[in-house]
Amino acid sequence: MARKFIPRDVSWLSFNSRVLQEAADETVPLPSKIKFLGIFSNNLDEFFRVRIPGLKRAIDIKDKEANTSFFEDPQIILDEVNTIVIKQQKKFDNFWALIQKEMAQQHVYIKDASQLNLKQEEFVRNFYSEEVESNVTPLLLDDSRPMPYLRDKSLYLGISMRKQEWEYETKFAIIEIPTTLNGRFVILPASAKEKHIILLEDIIKFNLPYIFSYFGFDEFHAHVFKITKDAEFDLDNDINTTLAEKISKGIKNRRKGKTTRFIFDKEMDPKLVEFLIKKLQLTKKDNIIAGQKIHNFKHFMDFPNVFKQPNLPITNPGFTHPQLNKTQRITDIIIKKDILLSFPYHTFRPVIDLLREAAMDPDVKTIQITAYRLASNSKIVNALINAARNGKDVTVMLELQARFDEENNLFWKERLELEGIRVLTGVPNKKVHAKLCIIKKRVGAKTIQYGFVSTGNINEKTAKLYGDYCLLTSNRSVMADINKVFHFLKKPKSNPAEVIKNCNSLLICPTDMRNGIIHYIDKEIEEVKAGRKARIILKVNSLSDRILIKKLYDAAEAGVQIDLIVRGIYCATNQTKFKKPINAISIVDEFLEHARVMYFYSAGKEVTYISSADWMTRNLDHRIEAAVKINSKKIRDEIKDMLQIQLRDNVKARILNNELNNRYVINDKEPCRSQIEIYKYLRRKTDEV
Repeated sequence: MARKFIPRDVSWLSFNSRVLQEAADETVPLPSKIKFLGIFSNNLDEFFRVRIPGLKRAIDIKDKEANTSFFEDPQIILDEVNTIVIKQQKKFDNFWALIQKEMAQQHVYIKDASQLNLKQEEFVRNFYSEEVESNVTPLLLDDSRPMPYLRDKSLYLGISMRKQEWEYETKFAIIEIPTTLNGRFVILPASAKEKHIILLEDIIKFNLPYIFSYFGFDEFHAHVFKITKDAEFDLDNDINTTLAEKISKGIKNRRKGKTTRFIFDKEMDPKLVEFLIKKLQLTKKDNIIAGQKIHNFKHFMDFPNVFKQPNLPITNPGFTHPQLNKTQRITDIIIKKDILLSFPYHTFRPVIDLLREAAMDPDVKTIQITAYRLASNSKIVNALINAARNGKDVTVMLELQARFDEENNLFWKERLELEGIRVLTGVPNKKVHAKLCIIKKRVGAKTIQYGFVSTGNINEKTAKLYGDYCLLTSNRSVMADINKVFHFLKKPKSNPAEVIKNCNSLLICPTDMRNGIIHYIDKEIEEVKAGRKARIILKVNSLSDRILIKKLYDAAEAGVQIDLIVRGIYCATNQTKFKKPINAISIVDEFLEHARVMYFYSAGKEVTYISSADWMTRNLDHRIEAAVKINSKKIRDEIKDMLQIQLRDNVKARILNNELNNRYVINDKEPCRSQIEIYKYLRRKTDEV
């Protein structure tokens, strides 16, 4: 029986398969192939930290209503997921073998502890004693000792040790590989024609006789392993503790999360494997995977730059937006007209400059901004601190529950509050994911307001890697709506529907975005039924909301032309009853496609929104999100042009079909790699000014 919906977790694995495809693409430069293996591995780690525990909890509680959100029985999904993961791991291993052959063609080799020449052996001894030894803590294992705490982001060396003439059983030990302190890769001395690299775990392996010299062992077998833990945590209901205190406690409790996956080198001593499985309290239902020699491939995203690169990637193309190229002050331009920044093609600097100008402008009185994930050395934070020091009233909505960034945001909270900045820390039972900023200045008797709405985080680091839009604007209607959002954020216990209402330029979750989207789809259905043109173009990271998918089904059944660009999760299917099948593609390339755009033909009025929200139930019903209507026809046309370029992609676009086979778009049209073509398109606009 054909599926009406694709389970979210199955669809997500299909997305990660597209990432893995990039590692096998002959047109991808060798360094990027290795990076995509790292991204694939890191994605899978997060999947097992978040999604697998959710499936298992759903199986345990047997709640029919909760299970409907998975589209199918959670146990059936989990079984399918396990099968897919094993198949993907085999592909991964094959691709890595091919990549190593390609590395050898460039005379780059990864050496293990048994392949070193005398000079390299001496280097490894010295490197260990000088750089690594102080960061290594060997831990002996046996039945009489409790299992040491293992971190789920770390890599471990499992060691079996014995004396050749020993009558007693083999002894076990583990060592955490100190990659955070020493890095994973060390370049060895080699001939001028070759590059030799050794992994940190192999440096430790080589030095095991020295590390355990006290015990007199003369036979060692050491292999890497890693675990993944349930990363979710519950916030306690103690009314006497602040949200920040609850988050801090939750981060500590995350350490106690149940192990959801155990991956180990298939050559590891079977008795040690059995011992670890027992100590980790794993069962046959858990993901216990015998793999290859190298694990924690996420580190390979930072593989040393040792290659000749005849086919360079697009990396970091950022250039200044043409309307901001010759101006002294960003503020003066934005007060006159809207500007759309398209990252990473446009540089992120105007956003930072806008806040720096506000920090120094004597007429600026207040700055209000939301923050979800900030860069490690955030220039945004520096500008806000300078503004506070210059006497501005600064308010930052800092989402403490941003997954895996909780600890960073607790740090920023303390830092900002030390500078006298008001920090808002969220809304009960909802995350604040909207990307908003409003700046107010007083000139004579007049108040001037301006700011921005973005589809991505206010983060200068990810802006070089993620495809996002940021609308810089002083539009009065937009500013009025942003004011309503901040008014609610300052009174989070109030009803959002009562505070954030009658918005003209923003669609807000959870108050009216879903209904607004349904309204626009219904208008397209009315138009097509009347025999007139109707079209929807949607670009999102994920599409899994059952209500909106059904509404798209209604539109397809009526004959509306629907084009979807969905990077990740896609739970919809094409069905025989559709008068016009849904055209859905996914683009995976050098930059992460992260922008969310909604386009409706709307009887020729062509309504366009850019948004922070994906079409997922969690976003629409359980987060504060914002989509801004684009008022400028010039910017609307520009966004539409870029959407059309992506829909023409026949190099990096894959078809999202019912079979989940990730077939590339292949046609006889001129080759179009959309990220390169968008770069050229925006560059031409710069040259035209």
